[in-house]
Amino acid sequence: MKRVVVTGMGAITPLGNDVGSFFDALAAGRSGVKRLDGPGTERLANRVAAPASFDPQPLFDAAKLRMLDRVSQLALAAAAQAVKDCGDALAPADRPRFGVSVGTGMAGAQSTDDGYRTLYADNSDRLKPFTVLMAMNNAPGSWIGLEYGFTGPNLTYSTACSSSAVAIGEAARRIASGEADLMIAGGAEACLNLGTLKAWEALRTLAVEDAKDPSASCKPFSKDRTGLVLGEGAAMLVLEERERALARGAHIHAEIAGYGLVTDATHITRPSVEGQAAAIRAALAGARMDAKDIGYVNAHGTGTQANDGVETAAIKSAFGSTAYSVPVSSTKSMHGHLLGAAGAVELVAAIVAMERELIPPTRNLDVPDPECDLDYVSSGARRAPGLAAVLSSSFAFGGTNAVLIARKDS
Repeated sequence: MKRVVVTGMGAITPLGNDVGSFFDALAAGRSGVKRLDGPGTERLANRVAAPASFDPQPLFDAAKLRMLDRVSQLALAAAAQAVKDCGDALAPADRPRFGVSVGTGMAGAQSTDDGYRTLYADNSDRLKPFTVLMAMNNAPGSWIGLEYGFTGPNLTYSTACSSSAVAIGEAARRIASGEADLMIAGGAEACLNLGTLKAWEALRTLAVEDAKDPSASCKPFSKDRTGLVLGEGAAMLVLEERERALARGAHIHAEIAGYGLVTDATHITRPSVEGQAAAIRAALAGARMDAKDIGYVNAHGTGTQANDGVETAAIKSAFGSTAYSVPVSSTKSMHGHLLGAAGAVELVAAIVAMERELIPPTRNLDVPDPECDLDYVSSGARRAPGLAAVLSSSFAFGGTNAVLIARKDS
């Protein structure tokens, strides 16, 4: 099997519109969570979210913008950063060996919401002619493939909150097996519209707005946690066959060392200790690593009562006695839950943490929960000299659990 490395990264997030700005904000403990204002928000019982401050106008002409849902705008912007970061890698002659792998949970939710409003609220029979093309799940990946002329595999995965972790893991498998030489892989999500927010509100999983500070509403692993905060954004990584990357003198951010993918098959929403632990063990086995080799866990850490205790137990089950000595944090406390984009955004955070040897904190962990008793980094970023391997977990409604392990290239 061939080895797979990361040679490019890009990110559009609630904390910044490039990888460096994003991680700087994480390390500083800044929050992108805020109270939503604007038309329709008065109808929301839960008005906190984590929007990305992203203006597509400078990047796309008017004709193209008319065909791009916000989710595709975010995906293309993140992909452009990743491609620029990877250097001179995309020779036209090689593009039949290049592919795309994108995860998204709700895809063109904005276009769907706009269409329903036009049809039902405005009582108009004239929808935008590109509504279907904007809303379809494979739009972000298709636009990336078109942008760069890749004619290899173009794949879209939709496994709820683990979508982009699955997209990255499956892209790595394509390269490892020799099917492709290079893949742009990651995820995008843009569903902060009234219809989607009301649907999530009905599910009763959203955080209650913190009365003193809306930015403190997401409290992973804290006893007073009340739920998740939805966010939007995208992250894309260029994955490349290692020998190819070395031959062209590429800068290698990390190696994708392990990927675990299992399904709970127990409940559509309730997480499973056994399923999550099995995914962690599968990733470790694939990497041929022991728990003691992992220097940081970027946890799924949604801030819901159901997830955080289960995830704590899953880490204990998979890591054994090592569980108490590995630093853990949830960056969702600052950028919110990006659903289908979460796995990619959080893997980028974990890789940069490894590069800088600096672990970002879990914000708002002020009330210790006896059930969540691991080494949660919570009082500011923590220096981690020699940090050489990181694990990022993504656990989803529907039960699809995906875990990725990245390590320094050697």
